[in-house]
Amino acid sequence: MRDFTVSKAQDGLHVVKASQEAFPQLKSADLFHALKRRDIRIDGKKINKDIAVKAGNVVEIWLPDVLFDAKNAQAPAKPDEPMFEIVAETKGLLIVNKSQGIAVHSGRSDIDDTLIDLIRETTKYKDAELCHRIDMNTGGLVLIAKNKQALADCVELFKNNLVTKRYRALVLGEPDEGEPAVGEDGTIYKEVKGYLEKTKAGKVYIHDDKHPGDLDIATKYKILKTFKDAGPDGESVSDLELELVTGRTHQIRAQFAHLGHPVIGDGNYGRNKVNMHFETKDGKKVRYQQLFSCQILFGRIPKNNMHVDVSGKTYKILPDYNVKLAK
Repeated sequence: MRDFTVSKAQDGLHVVKASQEAFPQLKSADLFHALKRRDIRIDGKKINKDIAVKAGNVVEIWLPDVLFDAKNAQAPAKPDEPMFEIVAETKGLLIVNKSQGIAVHSGRSDIDDTLIDLIRETTKYKDAELCHRIDMNTGGLVLIAKNKQALADCVELFKNNLVTKRYRALVLGEPDEGEPAVGEDGTIYKEVKGYLEKTKAGKVYIHDDKHPGDLDIATKYKILKTFKDAGPDGESVSDLELELVTGRTHQIRAQFAHLGHPVIGDGNYGRNKVNMHFETKDGKKVRYQQLFSCQILFGRIPKNNMHVDVSGKTYKILPDYNVKLAK
């Protein structure tokens, strides 16, 4: 978190503009995202709109410290660095690998270059629709329907549990919690359960016991690799494969932080001391959470569904981790 006092020269400016004058390295997209989460405060009061500020106001910006570091601020994407890649195309779907740092969708006009807008602008599928969402700072596979009928049929697949999503993540420590479980394709995992509270402001909290309004959550995981002594206090770092049983908001990040194994680079649920310990492979501070949507598995799809051509298929990518870890 950083704060600043609004100067006389900034009197009447909107909070995003004033914040960028105080911290030029901050991106407008990050600030608008913070507003949406009510992570900006004026004189201690949380706000969710880009309102005007007055001289003497104290503005608090609750964003990860690394975003304030001009030396390590990520440069804008170059024209030859695509924000997405089409991994596969079927009769009704595009399976897309999304870069980190791009929102999949937004109802706001102030966030540029969302994934679905780019798909509509750069492909022939002008009526493309998102089948599901992943976080802006999570990279990896996203299903895009080519049209509304394709979307309707894909929604049916999700309703009937015929789509399984798997992720990869680097987390602090070596998780051992949970009970033995079997994945959709027979893979052996451990399964952790809990209860998720989502506030009106969009904050997510995990509870061990169910509170009124909580949603059940469950995640299967296994450790693929362990990096010994990689953490700030000599802790291990684990490379996890995770299979979602439920798909709640920020489920993986919030649940594993609650278990004491935060995702490396996660500015919301992680630990600043942990995140600041790690560097990218080119020596900068880690900007994004090390979490990727890496597999989408389809079950046995009925013949009357237009996506029958992906029945029983699995689509995979490798995680694009960008953290230096000791071998």
